[in-house]
Amino acid sequence: MAHGHRATIRWAREAGAVFTDSRYSRAHAWAFDGGITVPGSPSPHVVPLPFSREDAVDPEEAFVASAASCHMLTFLHVASKRRFVVDAYEDEATGFMTPNAAGRLFISRIVLDPRITFSGERQPDAAALADLHHLAHRECFIANSVITEIVVAGIDGH
Repeated sequence: MAHGHRATIRWAREAGAVFTDSRYSRAHAWAFDGGITVPGSPSPHVVPLPFSREDAVDPEEAFVASAASCHMLTFLHVASKRRFVVDAYEDEATGFMTPNAAGRLFISRIVLDPRITFSGERQPDAAALADLHHLAHRECFIANSVITEIVVAGIDGH
């Protein structure tokens, strides 16, 4: 069953910006079907201010967040099916950019670093926790959609 996922990306040249001199704002907006609009921009590390926005999400951050969010949602599903009670899940995921064979930068690796709080009598030991993460990774739609290596710190030998 195919289901479309949509995002609308909007950008407009600011009044007076020449554009052909490359001195134009790259700030834009991402609009999603649920009604939320998120400010987008390249990272100020890539495109200097004032042509980018520090307070916006850059595509690379969004990619890392997407992978981490998918892993978390799948982990929660798997944990609930295994009858573990999760009270909190926080992940400080990091994406790493390296050059590919052609010398172009890409996000080659995402390290997830989740901190999970369980409650109740049934607590996962290290092996069960690793199994939950492996199952979550195997079932995550985003992880199945990319070639980027996605590892969980402390679980995947990292």
